[in-house]
Amino acid sequence: MKPTITLLLLAVLFLAGCMTTREARVDSDYSYRGNFRHYRTYDFVTGTGLTSDSSRLGQTLREAIQQRFLAQGYRKASRRPDMLVNFRVYEGDMNFHGFQQEDLSQWIKRNIEETDDTPKEDRQGYQPVRLLLAEGTLLVTLIDVKTNRAVWNGYASGVTVPEGPMGEIVLKRSVRSILDRYRVFTEEFANGNVSPTGASDAER
Repeated sequence: MKPTITLLLLAVLFLAGCMTTREARVDSDYSYRGNFRHYRTYDFVTGTGLTSDSSRLGQTLREAIQQRFLAQGYRKASRRPDMLVNFRVYEGDMNFHGFQQEDLSQWIKRNIEETDDTPKEDRQGYQPVRLLLAEGTLLVTLIDVKTNRAVWNGYASGVTVPEGPMGEIVLKRSVRSILDRYRVFTEEFANGNVSPTGASDAER
């Protein structure tokens, strides 16, 4: 009986390990040309599917992102925003190309963002990482309006969106997990010059 019990325990541990590796992965990467310290306003990319106003799940995502950005001092602006926010849910497994980088907040503190004038020898290299994101992925992308470049990607895998209210709960939790990777506050917010509605003192 002992060998049978041992094999059974090993099988249980193996299955537990498999389940752990399939848990949701949350990560992000960013562009060294992102001007993160100077972003103040944002708006959403419009289109079809979840980015359409007619989609309830799309509205749920939009509201969750707005709440988080408001808490970090950003204002929604339909005219000339600093950033555009795009989001999409991918079903099934997805091959994703990310980058191995230091924490965004630490990189911003070092004040070494790059521009077109940065000499090649002073530019930071990207270390690509190939990932297999399993069982559905929510991807949130921030786009710099001036340069029309994506400057930040945040993603969560293992996102299966059921129908009904539970789907909205799953999306809200996924947004919170993703934006935990984007802990960038506006200077006005850091200095206490932003009201709870997101307006600066100068605008009130």
